[in-house]
Amino acid sequence: MGGARDVGWVAAGLLLGAGACYCIYKLTRGQRQGGRGFRLRPSHSAEDLTNGSHDDVLSVDQLQKLLYLLESTDDPVIIERALVTLGNNAAFSANQVIIRELGGIPVIGSKINNPNHSIKEKALNALNNLSVNVENQVKIKVYISQVCKDVLSGPLDSAVQLAGLRLLTNMTVTNDHQHLLRSYITDLFRVLLTGNGSTKVDSSFLSLYDGHVAKEILLRVLTFSQNISNCLKKEGCLAVQPTFPKGSLFFLLYGEECAQKMRALAEHRDADVKEKVTVLPRF
Repeated sequence: MGGARDVGWVAAGLLLGAGACYCIYKLTRGQRQGGRGFRLRPSHSAEDLTNGSHDDVLSVDQLQKLLYLLESTDDPVIIERALVTLGNNAAFSANQVIIRELGGIPVIGSKINNPNHSIKEKALNALNNLSVNVENQVKIKVYISQVCKDVLSGPLDSAVQLAGLRLLTNMTVTNDHQHLLRSYITDLFRVLLTGNGSTKVDSSFLSLYDGHVAKEILLRVLTFSQNISNCLKKEGCLAVQPTFPKGSLFFLLYGEECAQKMRALAEHRDADVKEKVTVLPRF
């Protein structure tokens, strides 16, 4: 029984991401869309890269200069600007690799311990964009414990808390790192259930399973459901239908309303969505 409960909490790590997914989608979509129309431009100094505009795609040499500046300066204004510029550039897949290969992840990661909350938030945002790359997650996972502590200790619904939740969401998309959240799950659920509209998870989460939702979002939430079910199935937890308290996040995913949405998605016009649904239990 204890082992099954542990696995349930591991699965809940994914559910944390799934539960936060709706607000994450709204909060990060604008940041990603902000990358449209980025342009290359020359720069004469590292500080110039942080001055005036953050809407530029930087070259390898410019990224290297910016990382060196971030590592060497104590000026909080420059640190914050550098993190914003790096975070914007990390929205591009090629730069996610370049920043990792330049040794930039630990440079950025070190800033999440900065006492300045604005700097901490910008560092978390940059790590969040970098974490879309699976190889980057291997280096970012060392910060998960600290991120969880910051999310739980910071003011409810604060910018740092939301930035931390965004990062945890990306880090729990797969089964690789969710076990690192095990000891924090109970408190993280409390945050998700007591926050305001930006943080709180409620029944509106199920709207992500509607057929009109963009394919990339549908596939993501279906992957969350699949990973949770796989964790529970591994220990035989789905052999007998478990009972989840009404109002819990598991109740949403395994309740009749979600089941109806899954049955509708089984008739979805997109083959990838239909395939995801067919491998889920009970649908």
